[in-house]
Amino acid sequence: MEAEGPQALCDLCLTQVCHSLDSLCSRRADGSMSLIWAPVFPQEMADQLLHKMATTGILNDTTVGIFRNCKELRLCRASIRCCPVSAEAFHLALCSHRLQELDASWVPGGLTGANIVSGLASNLVCRSSLQRLRLNGLHLDWESLEEDGGVRVGFSSLQGLRTLNLANTDLTDTALEDICTLPQLETLDISCSAVSKLTALLECKSTLRSLIAHRLRQLDMSPAGLLFVLSQLHTLRYLDFSEDHFAVDDGDGRDGDETVRQLLEGSPQVLPSLVSLDISGRKRVTEAAVRVFVEARSGLVFLGLLATGVSSCGVLSSQENLKVTGEANENQVCEALRRYRDRECFIREALIHLYNLTTDIDNPRPDLLKLVLSGMQSHPTSLHVHLVATACAFNLTTQDLAEAMPVSLLTSTVTQLLYAMKTFPSHQQVQKNCLLALCSDYILQDVPFDKYLAVTLVINWLSSHEDPTLQRMAVAVISILVAKLSTEQTAQLSKDVFIMKQLLAIVQQKAMVGVVDSTLKFALSALWNLTDEMPSAARNFIECQGLELYEEVLESYYNEPSIQQKVLGLLNNIAEVEELQADLLDEGLLEHILTLLQDSQVEVGVRYFAGGILAQLTSRPGAWTLDKKLHTTILKQLHTSIMTWTQLESEMVSYRSFRPFCPLLQTSQPSGVQLWAVWAIHLVCSQNTSHYSSMLEKEGVAEHLRALVAHPNTHSDIKGLSESILQMVEQH
Repeated sequence: MEAEGPQALCDLCLTQVCHSLDSLCSRRADGSMSLIWAPVFPQEMADQLLHKMATTGILNDTTVGIFRNCKELRLCRASIRCCPVSAEAFHLALCSHRLQELDASWVPGGLTGANIVSGLASNLVCRSSLQRLRLNGLHLDWESLEEDGGVRVGFSSLQGLRTLNLANTDLTDTALEDICTLPQLETLDISCSAVSKLTALLECKSTLRSLIAHRLRQLDMSPAGLLFVLSQLHTLRYLDFSEDHFAVDDGDGRDGDETVRQLLEGSPQVLPSLVSLDISGRKRVTEAAVRVFVEARSGLVFLGLLATGVSSCGVLSSQENLKVTGEANENQVCEALRRYRDRECFIREALIHLYNLTTDIDNPRPDLLKLVLSGMQSHPTSLHVHLVATACAFNLTTQDLAEAMPVSLLTSTVTQLLYAMKTFPSHQQVQKNCLLALCSDYILQDVPFDKYLAVTLVINWLSSHEDPTLQRMAVAVISILVAKLSTEQTAQLSKDVFIMKQLLAIVQQKAMVGVVDSTLKFALSALWNLTDEMPSAARNFIECQGLELYEEVLESYYNEPSIQQKVLGLLNNIAEVEELQADLLDEGLLEHILTLLQDSQVEVGVRYFAGGILAQLTSRPGAWTLDKKLHTTILKQLHTSIMTWTQLESEMVSYRSFRPFCPLLQTSQPSGVQLWAVWAIHLVCSQNTSHYSSMLEKEGVAEHLRALVAHPNTHSDIKGLSESILQMVEQH
């Protein structure tokens, strides 16, 4: 199992710089940032800072301005991948550096390939220093390149280029001709481009070692013409001529498929240096042709056969040094997920096979989960990828498997699952897969992630689904996560009446048929946690007719202590809010609660919460509007009943604070009210002294207890419990 180590110090420092950029910088007249002071960074550190800014999403026209200072921040390998940087900002910040590598792939907005090439060519040093350039996903705008001193600026102006990636661009045949005049060009990626002819490659046949030509939909060359060009590339070692099998109809790509067939069956004198061939997604590939090809080329190290139907060919298993992408076994599928990270069609295909391989998995496989996560992150808007990937994530984290995974990996996975729920809100299967994966006690309790976002997403899902199994899981997730929220987050959530209505609807649905199941229990727990020290939530509960519903539940579930306890727990929360106490002053309700308090056959847990409600409501005699005799009876029965309670061993309740107890601990309060409060504090302190000791001192509760001990009129029962609590605190 791969151990989780601490973050590298360098990485932590760079992260801190990114977080503190505003305070470390001044602003130029154009709004861009400039470091107020900076040492001369080691060149590698400057590259890493730019990369960290890009990957954390803070790199833009404003922040990239710090790199205009090319004396202290010297860039060599620059990446602005997927960052919103304009042509002007790019030119000012990056073009004066002595760059060896630049990745400007998928930059949104108006930055074009022409802007980049002309900017780089304006630096005479860059013309010879730049070796690797990635412009995948950009609009090249080739025609806009202007002449410089009578010579047209183009890719050929960057004479030092060895690697050029132009996948998913509007690359034309004319631009390709210019590129192929580069004297040192070794690696070229023209996948998914508008190229129709490859004859220009003959210009660089003596240097080209790697050609990636995946899915050339506009390629218009006969098999004979293609083979002729390929046969001249004597130094070519890596060839990718794969196809998107999902996008191709039976009639499409026939010339490419025929070229592949002839290449496989032809003489090894064609492409004699070849050690890697990718023909994944190609149709009409036969096992016989693969066998001929593999046996004729002993130096072969990679063969891409995903979605060809021939990856189970027997000859492949006998080649020890040959790596294969395909679907015949786990190794082939994992190789596909590693190699095809940026290709949606192949990631989708590989994930389908991985799902089948992991359906009954019983060993933790963080390596597989990393591959699934990588696929999701690389294709954030692809429904097809997320549909299968979320199912794989569930397979790999179900039951006890999650506990053996690195926590940081689980955090990243859950974050991506929540992203999927947010991105595909109306796709039932994606939502179901995410919910299934989330519904893990270990993940919900011990893995850090945005729990507030998770609660809101699951609540929204719940509003439009009534499948009993999924409803149970959704309510379980909500119940557990609400208890994990900060006070501020709970307050924010409690303002949403929609959430209250959803949970009450589930309680009503179950109560109508008298069902006692985990869905009902989880819904009651969620409502209880949601109203804990949250007056706005308690008010919403009352306004949504929750009080009437809970009175019915109390009566109909009289013999169900687990239900009674949760119902009374929420009514306790309401009783703690002075302005809402009047809503509970109903004679029938209080007599029923008093019956629960007095009944020795009822569990102590139920009697405890019954006592809490009655103690709160009788602690303010001036607000009491019912019969005085009932008030007197309640106070008498509180003291009598509490003294019969046995100490509980298991933890029944936890408190965020003791503030609601302070009014009950006043020396002027009746003994029944005081006794319930000190018994409650004694209960939780004896079960978790370390957690509650500091809370007692911090919130002034210890002072109230000392006052009770010192007061001459305090009942001996209350004095004894108070002294015991104070002794626990002192010992701790």
